[in-house]
Amino acid sequence: MGKRLTYDQEIAQKVDALIAQMTLSEKIGQMSQIRHFDEGSPDIIKTKFIGSVIHTEGPLPGKDAAEWQAKFTELQKLALSTRLKIPLLFGVDAVHGQNTYEGATIFPHNIGLGAAANPDLVEKAAAITAIESKATGFNWVFSPCVAIPMNEKWGRVYEAFSESTVLTTQLTRASVKGHQGKNGNSGLMATAKHFIGDGSTDFGMEGGSTSLSRAEVIERLLPPYQAAIESGVGSVMASFNTLDGISMHAHKAMITDLLKGKLNFQGIVVSDWKAYSRFGQIEIINAGIDMVMAVDGDLDEFQEGVRMAVLDGTVSEERINDAVRRILRQKLGFGLFENPLPDKRLLSKIGIPKHRDIARQAVRESLVLLKNENQTLPLSQTSKIVVVGPFADNSGLQSGGWTIAWQGTSENYKGATTILDGIKKHAHQEVIYDPEGKAVIENVDVAIIVVGENPYAEFFGDVDGEMDLFQLTLTEEHQNYIKVYTEKGIKTVVVLISGRPLVTTQQIEQSDAFVAAWLPGSEGDGIAEVLFGLADFKGRLPHSWPKSVEDYQGKYGPNFWDESIKPLFPIGFGLSYQKST
Repeated sequence: MGKRLTYDQEIAQKVDALIAQMTLSEKIGQMSQIRHFDEGSPDIIKTKFIGSVIHTEGPLPGKDAAEWQAKFTELQKLALSTRLKIPLLFGVDAVHGQNTYEGATIFPHNIGLGAAANPDLVEKAAAITAIESKATGFNWVFSPCVAIPMNEKWGRVYEAFSESTVLTTQLTRASVKGHQGKNGNSGLMATAKHFIGDGSTDFGMEGGSTSLSRAEVIERLLPPYQAAIESGVGSVMASFNTLDGISMHAHKAMITDLLKGKLNFQGIVVSDWKAYSRFGQIEIINAGIDMVMAVDGDLDEFQEGVRMAVLDGTVSEERINDAVRRILRQKLGFGLFENPLPDKRLLSKIGIPKHRDIARQAVRESLVLLKNENQTLPLSQTSKIVVVGPFADNSGLQSGGWTIAWQGTSENYKGATTILDGIKKHAHQEVIYDPEGKAVIENVDVAIIVVGENPYAEFFGDVDGEMDLFQLTLTEEHQNYIKVYTEKGIKTVVVLISGRPLVTTQQIEQSDAFVAAWLPGSEGDGIAEVLFGLADFKGRLPHSWPKSVEDYQGKYGPNFWDESIKPLFPIGFGLSYQKST
């Protein structure tokens, strides 16, 4: 009797058998990812041998989760009708819950989870994200972001856990494990992104230059990727920044030699959005990109360009085979050949109370108390309270970018609770709401003033140049909410909704208590639970807190890597009811 093959050996044999049967066109098709609504007839999946479909900004797959599943089932059946019956990967930017589906559980963005610094909680949040993403038809998420932000001017700070490499590494392990489940079979495929240096560009510019030395990159930025690989992450996404003056998408030394070679990453290296049109399809494939994202509008041109490059030797067939081998390995490893269609039994799991309980716990643990003068907090449930500002009663504003839409929403969305909802739930007296901060209700014991940043995502959140540094402060309108109440001598609690630390030195001085609440997601009532003392503050700053806009004169902000800039509060700072001043 022959020696029994291991699971990995069985997959390798199946992959090799498939590749041996594949035409060049079928291989290039596996490397192509399209948007489900961009390529006209869905038959293109069958005729062009498409390997993956991405859902993002644009028309929805349906009006509810059952219709989403039906849409992706239709597309999957087209893939399964091809000669080799290779199933599709369906990808989505589910970065804090299944945030593209209204009614899903939306968790605090990663910066809030970094403040909570609870790996068990991160793992649970990721597992719930996997369940609700699978329930809407997906088997691949582009999460977690494992960047190390070194300048709050970067518009994606909130997508990362912390400026601390150690904490980011710890939470990356938990996130990958939660998303993918045991051996990848109970979850879906996760993506560590963006490789490498995305959060550490000069002056915080999205897609800018990362001028750290190679040694600094290895020391500060690489450990989370190592942790993700050790945890079995199925894919890694390349970054738009440059390193050594070379675009990361075309950086063969980093992608092929380091990531695939030295680190022995066996999964898929996926490009970022339409990177082939920016850096050249041949260049990025030769550098080690395996799957090319969002090949829409010019699919024929892309596929024919790659085919001709293989035929004339510009791209080796060995490189193509490596890419396809990695794609097929993950499809087999995640069980897509055995179970290619969405599971209808998961439909009832979307946004359920059990999931929202975990999200509310994440909100509670993410809150960082920066000031609590004269024990202003916790609030008495019998206090007369006025709640101030539009952010207090708007789940879209409290959730930030990548929520329902790419750039977020300024409207309430299905299934969410607002901060005001929570305060009303726990207060024993009528709560007055002053949405515009103009009523100046004086006959109250305390004013809870909710201020913050409007939602943004990616480069739309970048602070570009010294002239725009005011974006790192509160707007004049929000500053006035605080000013008018404090000038009346009313005890004031400020709750800041933001995707990054903001310059709020004056507002912290003015207020009696000040809470950094980050972007809490759909469970805004978790904030009220802590304000009323039903739970203590556990959060600690995942970033150093700036003192002034002058802190951003150089390449980096006031982080613990740069000891020449003294922050207002250091990373790790946070008060609690047991230890308040």
